[in-house]
Amino acid sequence: MFGKKKQPPIKSLIAQGSCIEGNLKFTDGLRVDGEVMGDIRANEGSPSILVISESASVTGLIHADHVIINGRVIGPVHASELLELQPKANIEGEVSYKALEMHQGAVIFGQLRPIAHQQLEEKPILKLAATNK
Repeated sequence: MFGKKKQPPIKSLIAQGSCIEGNLKFTDGLRVDGEVMGDIRANEGSPSILVISESASVTGLIHADHVIINGRVIGPVHASELLELQPKANIEGEVSYKALEMHQGAVIFGQLRPIAHQQLEEKPILKLAATNK
């Protein structure tokens, strides 16, 4: 997870007072302080971090490795590694994550779905050696 790896740098900002209408793709890190009406997706193949600040509003799908939310999101959220919901997070939509950190005060109107750990399901059953007497 991100605790062991170096997080990508936040290279892009949607400033408070800005409004983006349309889908958005980003590489590395993105911080949203303004409003986005459309999907926000990280490019595949490299680690990504998305920060939705307290002043931000997003209406659309969110998809990144590490997602930090402290603002309002209307739409599904998918964090393929870590989802951090800070105290002022307000989400209306289905939320899927590999690991979840949720602070007191965060609100979700929708379902929480952990991403299945397929590697764990595919491992063979452990057989213990028996002693013959």
